[in-house]
This record gives sequence, structure tokens and C-alpha cells, in this order.
Amino acid sequence: MLDINLFRAEKGGNPDLVRESQKRRNGKTELVDKVIELDQLWRNTRFQLDQLKRDYGKLNKEVATKKRANENADDLIAQIKELDEQIKQMEEKEKELNEKTMAAVDVIGNIVHDSVPISNNEDDNRIERIVGHHRKEGGLYNHIALLQMIDAVDTERGTAVAGNRGYYLKGNGVMLALAVIHHGLSFLVGKGFTPLYTPFFMKKEVMREVAQLEQFDEELYKVTGEGDDKYLIATSEQTICGFHRGEWLPTTSLPLKYAGYSTCFRKEVGRHGQDTLGIFRIHQFEKIEQFCITAPDKSWEMQEEMIATAEAFYTGLGIPYRIVNIVSGALNNAAAKKYDLEAWFPGSAAYRELVSCSNCTDYQSRNLEVRYGATKKLDQKTKEYVHMLNATLCAVQRFLCCLVENHQTPTGINIPPPLQSYMGGQTFLPFIKEAPKGAKTTAAPKDATPELAAEAVGKLGV
Repeated sequence: MLDINLFRAEKGGNPDLVRESQKRRNGKTELVDKVIELDQLWRNTRFQLDQLKRDYGKLNKEVATKKRANENADDLIAQIKELDEQIKQMEEKEKELNEKTMAAVDVIGNIVHDSVPISNNEDDNRIERIVGHHRKEGGLYNHIALLQMIDAVDTERGTAVAGNRGYYLKGNGVMLALAVIHHGLSFLVGKGFTPLYTPFFMKKEVMREVAQLEQFDEELYKVTGEGDDKYLIATSEQTICGFHRGEWLPTTSLPLKYAGYSTCFRKEVGRHGQDTLGIFRIHQFEKIEQFCITAPDKSWEMQEEMIATAEAFYTGLGIPYRIVNIVSGALNNAAAKKYDLEAWFPGSAAYRELVSCSNCTDYQSRNLEVRYGATKKLDQKTKEYVHMLNATLCAVQRFLCCLVENHQTPTGINIPPPLQSYMGGQTFLPFIKEAPKGAKTTAAPKDATPELAAEAVGKLGV
């Protein structure tokens, strides 16, 4: 959440900055006024509570003085009892107002960075660069057909057992997925990341600190059993956010770079009818995540480093892509800025998102009380929090869809060189099944010259 002091103009805050950010998000600016109103009520109540406690302490001293002098203090004791009841009532009111104020702050998004394109229409996402050789020839199959043709996936049996969007990976599908996981983790370790294999579920109170309210209904699965309810994670970002919960991080320990690996679970409510075939959008998948924690003045530099890391990963695997700066109206509450890496899927003739890279500044760390610096500085007037950033490296099953489309040949799938050592030296996966009935291929374009982007680094096919 945002710092409450941002809403206090008289204390050096800047509520107009928050209002402007809300406008950029196409959010409600009146939410800012609601926070200011509730905060003022809370502060007035807190002042009254403190005054009552001072009066209570003063009367207690007077009673003690009278008793030492063997004087009657019944009238003062009666006042103390009355004050005690007033304090209890005022404490309940103060607590309620504080909770309402924080709840009002919690629904306001992070301050949008000035470099973010301002729009509520994702068609206005700004393309920062396009990289790689984009195949556009005719006769290309999409991933749904290709994964069946190499006998890597069984969605029919998966759906029968697990329901909608269920699947089995099998044979070379399993081996290819494991190869991607091994390569992804090794790649990040080589970049100075520490691997973390995280829990698959979180306590509700911790999940509340890292997830938006609507995620509980639209995305997260609840696990009910003995003890308190828990929630299955939608990404290891959530569990890694809580890894340093309540800690003070010494400046010398930063930046911290984690390679999160986990299975992820998503209900995909609101996605009904989208990508229902194949394994592009599923309820259960493996993902490798970049998660970095930095000093407050280093996060923007780190975001550029993280998206560059993702680009290097996909370049090495022969995947063409574009980097997109996401519009302000499409940012989630935590993100101040987000890049997407959208890979080219030649068999689908479309760009599809593989990576989201967000700078959440101190929005998450404030909820989690992850402080910057080993101890409080004597001259420090405000709390300082670390900045947190997250970026997908690879959602494994989705990437398999991209891989087979880009590396298809008329007789099978070429395995990119970085994965071959994890596949027992295999370089090629032949088709062992016919194309599914009704499977369509891309039509040959009128202009048969492949698209080479202005900033392309050369052909990335292998």
C-alpha cells in the first residue's frame, strides 16, 4: 500500500500526486478524498484518546498523593473509573477508524511512473523494441496440433480426470518441460540469482498482504482442512514477497536476487472461453520467477536489468519477441510500471505474453514491513522500505507452446541447443502422430519475405 503520509499535505505529503496517479489508472480520485477524511477522523480520535490517557495518569498520581497523606480519594477514584470506561470506548473507536483508513488506502494503486503510457486501452501499449526473425511462411501448425503430433500432451484424459483445462504431459513433453526448468534455473544462477523452491500455499493473513482483493475471488484456490484455511499460490512472487516479512534488511545485503520455482494454481475466473484448448492457459503450471529486492534508489535500474535478463533467455532459445510498455489503466495496483515480453507465435500468427516485469517500489514491502537498513537511523523521520520487483522468466507449459511453434519443421520439432544436454543429447523430436482432424495451418503471405524488425539482432532460428 501507499504511505499514509502521502495523503497528509500539512506534513509534507502530496495528495495531488496520488490523485493524478489515480487518473492515469482510470481510477476514482474520490478514493483519495475518502482516505484524507478518514485519516483526519482517526487523528482527531487518536488525539482525544491520548488526552484521556494523560488525564488518567494525572488522576492516578493525585490519588497516590492523597493516599500517602491518609486523605480521602473516593471522588478521584470515581473519576478514574469513569475515565477508564471512556478510554476503552475511545480505543475501540480509534482501532475501527484506523482499520477503515488503512482499508481505504489499500485499494489505491501505486504511483504510476512518468514513463508509463497513459491510456485505459491496451491497444495503446507502447512497443519499445522488436527482436528476432519472425517466421511468416505458410503451412505452419499451432501449438495445439504440434504438441499432439509429438505426443507430448494428453488433454482429453486430463480433462476427464481433472476437469476443465486439465492435462497430462507425457513422454518428450515431460522431458522437454524438465529441460526448460533445469536450463532456466541454471541460467538465473549464472546471473547471480539464488534459487528458492517455495511453499505452494499461504496463510490467509499473509496472502492478504501481497494479493489484491479481487484475486481472492478470480484467481486463488482456497484449501480447507485441519486448522486455518490457506490459499494455493498463483505465482512464487507471492511466497517470495513474504520470505523477508517483518525483517530489516541491511544496506550491504542488497540487492537480493531470487530465482523462484514452484507449481502455480489459478482459477482463471473471467477467462471462460479464452484459450480453452491446449496448455497455453491452464489451472496448474510450473513457473520460474525473477524476484529482486533493492535499495529505494536502485529499483528502476533493476527493472531494466530484469527485462534484459528475460530477453537474453529467450534470445538464447531462438524465440522472436517484442517488449511492450503496458498502459497505466492496465497496471495492477502494486505495479508502478510494467513491461511485457510478448513472443511471436508463428503457427498462431500472433504475439502472446510470456513475461511480465513489474517494479512495485515499496508498495508490497510496506504491507509486509520489510524495512530498508539494519536499524533505525537517529535522524530518520520516516520509515524506509526496500523496493520489490518481479518478472517471469518462464511459465513452462506456456513456453512449450511457443517453442514448438517457432521450432517446427515439416517432420518434427528442432530442440534449441541450450536444452539439448538436458534431453539426453536429442536435437530433434519427430512427429509420431498425424495432425489432429481439422487442424489448420497458416496461409502463405502475399509478401513471402520474413519480417525482420528494425532493431532485430539477426535470425534467432536454430
